[in-house]
Amino acid sequence: MSFAKADQMLELAAFCAARRGGITLADVTGRFGCVKRTAQRMLHTLEVQFNDTRTHIDEDGRKRWSRPGAGLKDFLTLTPEETAALEHARQAMALAGDDSARHLERLQDKLKALVPKERAARLETDHDALLEAQGFVARPGPRPRGDAAVADVLAEAIKACRVVEITYRGKVSKVHPYGLLAGMRRYLVVRAASRPTGEMGLRRMDLISAARLTEESFIRDEGFDLDAYARRSFGVFQSPEEFGEVVWRFAPEAAGAARDFVFHPSQRVSENADGSLTVAFEAAGWLEMAWHLYMWGDKVEVLKPAGLKALVGKHRRSDWPGLP
Repeated sequence: MSFAKADQMLELAAFCAARRGGITLADVTGRFGCVKRTAQRMLHTLEVQFNDTRTHIDEDGRKRWSRPGAGLKDFLTLTPEETAALEHARQAMALAGDDSARHLERLQDKLKALVPKERAARLETDHDALLEAQGFVARPGPRPRGDAAVADVLAEAIKACRVVEITYRGKVSKVHPYGLLAGMRRYLVVRAASRPTGEMGLRRMDLISAARLTEESFIRDEGFDLDAYARRSFGVFQSPEEFGEVVWRFAPEAAGAARDFVFHPSQRVSENADGSLTVAFEAAGWLEMAWHLYMWGDKVEVLKPAGLKALVGKHRRSDWPGLP
């Protein structure tokens, strides 16, 4: 077995051990970017090389591979690229005002403490060199303020399905917290405790001045999917009234740049005869769309919806020296 394949097999073994419910063929194709046939060969090799690998059929009829993680501890080690990626993620979270950056920093410390001393010095040197080369260490950026004490209370409420009392824009209310959405701003996804089957709402984290856990618990709506809810928006904020089809047409001189963007997971892209590019998707959040469209000046035209078209119509500049 080549060094590259051995390294890939160790990564697969760690990937398998890290998932409590095991992994499927689809998980492997997604993680390694391979076709189904290759994933099948990789999993067969995993069973041969690691005889503690177990398989079972889950409730959806899918075959899953699982294995204990303890046997890998002598084979795995941290790389400078991995520690640098963790530091990038921590800094990005910090710049975005995401209080999870504190937890990621603690995770970094725990992982580094597991590295043998003889390797730690070299690892730290290469780690610092990568960070400096990738230009992220001191990158400034605007971010909303956050309150770590509030974030900790809300995290506990989400984990324990506890009703929480928040002070939002000066008003006190009880809510059922379902999760957090992170973007330019962070939002808490909630249902009002007084309307536990009502519409989901959003509360800006930087405008929550206080949070208190109550003794009340709530039953989480199993039909609610936070990822699906997030995909209904362009950025983070959304409203049911704005949700619908969005269609933008980029001028021929901007089509190349627009082609390199993924504006939304549901987007459909079509080339036009005149060289322009049409992008269509379903989402809400006109204001965040307008903020983004402003960067394209007069090189993009909103075809749908009419409300968004009216919002950006008077702000399409022609003097931008470059495109996003």
